[in-house]
Amino acid sequence: MFFDLVFVFAITQISHFLLAHFTVQGLLQSAILMLAVWWVWVYTSWITNWLDPEQTAVRLMLFALMALGLLLSTSIPKAFESRGLAFGLAFAAMQVGRTAFFTYSVPASQAKLKTSFLRILLWLSASGALWIAGGLLHGAAQLGLWLTALLIEYVGPVARFWVPRLGASSTTDWSVEGGHMAERCALFIIIALGESIVVTGTTFAEIDWTVTTMSSFAVALLGSIAMWWIYFHIGVHVGAERISHSSDPGRLARLAYTYLHLPIVAGIVVTAVGDELLLAHPDGHGDVKATFGMIGGPLLFLFGVLLFKQSVHGRWQLSHLAGIAALVLLTPFGGLLSPLLLAAAATAILLVVGAWEAISLGVGDRSPIE
Repeated sequence: MFFDLVFVFAITQISHFLLAHFTVQGLLQSAILMLAVWWVWVYTSWITNWLDPEQTAVRLMLFALMALGLLLSTSIPKAFESRGLAFGLAFAAMQVGRTAFFTYSVPASQAKLKTSFLRILLWLSASGALWIAGGLLHGAAQLGLWLTALLIEYVGPVARFWVPRLGASSTTDWSVEGGHMAERCALFIIIALGESIVVTGTTFAEIDWTVTTMSSFAVALLGSIAMWWIYFHIGVHVGAERISHSSDPGRLARLAYTYLHLPIVAGIVVTAVGDELLLAHPDGHGDVKATFGMIGGPLLFLFGVLLFKQSVHGRWQLSHLAGIAALVLLTPFGGLLSPLLLAAAATAILLVVGAWEAISLGVGDRSPIE
């Protein structure tokens, strides 16, 4: 958890970056930053599945990652301007350095695991060179190199890190402890929700307290509570149990926790942007930015949770599907309703989804579609 504190700051930086750069290019840049921050965190979670954090060498490695993580986080506001090289160097150092440390630490008796991480090290070294090269450039060249680096990073697990002459890893080589991965990802969800609450509290403290602003504060807080309920009431426990009893936990962890948690976290970050806009301008008519934050955030979150829950217990949650449909139907009204009414409607949908799921599972529905 001490290591995770760095990422509280990183998530805050990304939400502020998105708010300050709300253009098509800014959205793409924000997505790159979000994908990078999530990837460096989730890779560390995989590594700590095997390492003993009580050992001094492991602790020193994590402290080094924290220092690099702070450099990465502080570079985010100007990552596409004057601090691109700092961001690229910090990211590459975290990915390559951590993997090299683990590859060296794996005993020779665990040959398959050692070879698996040698493959990963080669892939991350290739992408790391692109992160550093992109940091030296600006504009389209930087975007192109960093997008290519991300493509290498994200395709790697799917390709099982195939390397000429070394072949590909097997997901059975990535044996993970179910409770560890579920707990780690749940903590990151808490980090993201905590950032949303911090944004809400900070903004509310700086504005005049009126009936409208207090109503906006209540709506924003209820939205965070609804997201917490939707994720934690059912999914987190089922995921831990399913991974623990899976014949191929590495494959399930790769899908459910490595990839499918990304839209969940991104949805919370986008919602935090919407909450800040709501508290700053609750009256009048909404605009594209407000609609994106207040509807797009919950929509992305709910879509991610739907896919995550389907992956761990094979059900398409009807409550989640209905919530997604309702949010899509609400989107055209984004420019007609005030930000307060728009956010209240989106929050109400999330609350209904959470209540629907809790009630339906409480009565023992076990059909393929909830």
